[in-house]
Amino acid sequence: MKPSVPVKSLAEEIKQSSFESDHQRVVLNILFTNGWLKEQLAQWLKPYGLTAQQFNVLRILRGQHPQPVTTWEIRDRMLDKMSDASRLVDRLAKLKYVEKCVSPGDRRLVDVRISAAGLSLLEQIDVRTTAPQERMKEALTPEEAQLLSSLLDKLRAC
Repeated sequence: MKPSVPVKSLAEEIKQSSFESDHQRVVLNILFTNGWLKEQLAQWLKPYGLTAQQFNVLRILRGQHPQPVTTWEIRDRMLDKMSDASRLVDRLAKLKYVEKCVSPGDRRLVDVRISAAGLSLLEQIDVRTTAPQERMKEALTPEEAQLLSSLLDKLRAC
């Protein structure tokens, strides 16, 4: 399958004609692509008034539903490890997408559950959830997607 837009190389995108090595090009390409993917996700979530980090928290909570999850567990499972899970949970609670309560097992911890409103919002988003994956399907065959994922796993194992 062919991409729907002309493909620009990293060199064209960042207007850099040469690289120190192929490995430098890979690092820069991963960083550049990460920024591109984050922007795509931000635009996709914009109609729902959510950030990518908030969406990540809601998906974590839905995966554990109906069991509660502590903010510490949320932080450990987040894609963006630099996110402030407590602040994100507070914002989601104000929006009524999550419910918080003091953990009965350890009063220093806060248990968090996704609310009915949060589940409903994710159901709405799920209807459109295929959009990012469909773009990937246009650009990569299933075999290429599997290879790319395996290579990224291998890179993180270093």
